[in-house]
Amino acid sequence: MKLRKYKSLYIFACCLLGFFSEGCKKYLDVTPENVGTIDYAFRNRNEAEKYLFTCYNTLQGMTNVIYDPGFTTSGEIVYPNDLSERPINDVGFQLIRGTTQNISDPALNYWDGSNSGLAIFQAIRRCNIMLENIDKPIDLAAEEKARWIAEIKFLKGYYHYYLARMYGPVPIYRENQSITAPIEDIRVKRAPVDSVFDYAVQLMDEATPDLPVVIGNIQQELGRITRVIALSVKAEILATQASPLYNGNPDYAGFTNKDGQPLFSATADPAKWQKAAAACKAAIDEAAEQNLKLYTFIQPANLPNLVDSLRNVLTIQNAVTEKWDFNSEVIWALNGNFGYQNYCIPRLTTKAVENSTAAAGSFTVPMFTTDLFYTDKGVPINEDKTWDYSGRFSLQAGTNAARYYIKSGYTTVKNNFNREVRYYANIGFDGGVWYGNGVTDQNNPLYIEAKGPDSKAGPKDRVRINMLAIWPKKLVNYLTVFNEGVQQAAYHLPRLRLADLYLLYAECLNEASGPGPEVYYYIDLVRERAGLEGVVASWAQYSSRPNKPTTKEGLREIIHQERRIELCFEAKAGWDLRRWKEMLTVLATPVQGWSIFQKTNANFYTLQTLFIPAMTVRDYFWPLSDGALSQNPNLVQTLYW
Repeated sequence: MKLRKYKSLYIFACCLLGFFSEGCKKYLDVTPENVGTIDYAFRNRNEAEKYLFTCYNTLQGMTNVIYDPGFTTSGEIVYPNDLSERPINDVGFQLIRGTTQNISDPALNYWDGSNSGLAIFQAIRRCNIMLENIDKPIDLAAEEKARWIAEIKFLKGYYHYYLARMYGPVPIYRENQSITAPIEDIRVKRAPVDSVFDYAVQLMDEATPDLPVVIGNIQQELGRITRVIALSVKAEILATQASPLYNGNPDYAGFTNKDGQPLFSATADPAKWQKAAAACKAAIDEAAEQNLKLYTFIQPANLPNLVDSLRNVLTIQNAVTEKWDFNSEVIWALNGNFGYQNYCIPRLTTKAVENSTAAAGSFTVPMFTTDLFYTDKGVPINEDKTWDYSGRFSLQAGTNAARYYIKSGYTTVKNNFNREVRYYANIGFDGGVWYGNGVTDQNNPLYIEAKGPDSKAGPKDRVRINMLAIWPKKLVNYLTVFNEGVQQAAYHLPRLRLADLYLLYAECLNEASGPGPEVYYYIDLVRERAGLEGVVASWAQYSSRPNKPTTKEGLREIIHQERRIELCFEAKAGWDLRRWKEMLTVLATPVQGWSIFQKTNANFYTLQTLFIPAMTVRDYFWPLSDGALSQNPNLVQTLYW
């Protein structure tokens, strides 16, 4: 007897109430009240389709980035911990401050689904129930049935992968256990981490042939899985498996189950990178078949003819914030809108200063994140032979040549001059031009005034403050307006876009066989869109380390920085830094920014330390709760916890 025999297993239809787009609400109707048995759920095609969307529910719940470790534990954005009002749940942001995990209920607990986590194992059980009962609806056409099975297999694979990123080795649930099974069979132990990744990849392979190439009915089905999504996720899974955190990690060499079974491989396997590279290329080829390409700004007819400087800034911003239907680069996004533009936007107008919303503008960017971005020569700021790195904190007035990036005549620091376009698209800084917010005159745009008690930033009380006076500009659509309130131009934060895939392919190729023309080609595609020369030419001409791109180690460093620049603020770095085993190095740097309560230029531009992150090796993986361990004695606690 399977779990489907439980008479009172209710259908989890809450996903139909908010995670899909407005146009889908009628299509994704809810289950009738007081009727929830499995037999009813699969009595016909329409009811079974509702259950299909319950399997999507947990995935769509991942829209909310404040519960995504890739977003909150990256160090790219910091949320203040001393506001008099607490408009959001900031448990994820506090982890990098060294907040001690409560083992009875860990923060972002995706194992049990508590403390702002999602119940992923419950989602896997729903997927298994769907697969067990997929033959019941007699009016379900064979082609549609094959598609639904493929979607469920994708979801099962992705859910197992997501757990592996957080917990390392986790139990594999190929099917739900029978209620008559011996208790020891129900108490499933952790599987070796390679087995988890292999199973997730197996499910992606099984799903891919029966997934649609494109979504035909965008009004009703946008957000469902396609072939290019599955191929791209497979590539990401394999790249993660090949990375140092999982591939022969000596820190976890002694991590075993209670029976002594090793949970991590003892030695690194270089062949994993070649396998990941092949998967990346297959995904890139499929994306090309679907005419996906790097986004360039689509200028509306109501805008004046923009100068190249602003057009390039909007290209970088809108690669993330463009409407889904018009973004040629998005491979995969979830249905919910990015909900925190108001946290990312400064107070640019008098009416905005008077706004009483505590949240507005409170997401702040540490200096070490801004330091990632290159000079306009396309190399790191501490390598560029033409850039005054030692004098970068001296003062300089905005020039006419830089007027589309920095307010002409406004005194700021030299650090903001002669940077690459991605700096100006990503970072909001004192004196920086903010094109949009209802003002589209390119010759008289808004700009940020961040210093002094009487400035537009309004630091008269801590509730209204960006604690480092640096904003994540890229996460705000240029059409979003903050005056008396915030009118957000909605967008879906990409989960995978083409630039991500290009750089992932370059990374895998370099790790598999070292530098070469194809590696450079895919890095340079992304750099070219940002207005930069190729990686080899840039380093040869401008860098104090001209041979850096010619070695595997040097090119690895470049690729990692390229990913952190290109995908900044997109909930990627928290995962990348983990898989590269670079999290502890990056988060050993003090979180610093400007002295916001100082009124004069000289005093304002004095670095203040907000806090020093406190992360240790144990923070690479999440602990299991005491409850999970007591319910299943066959589980072992995550190493170092």
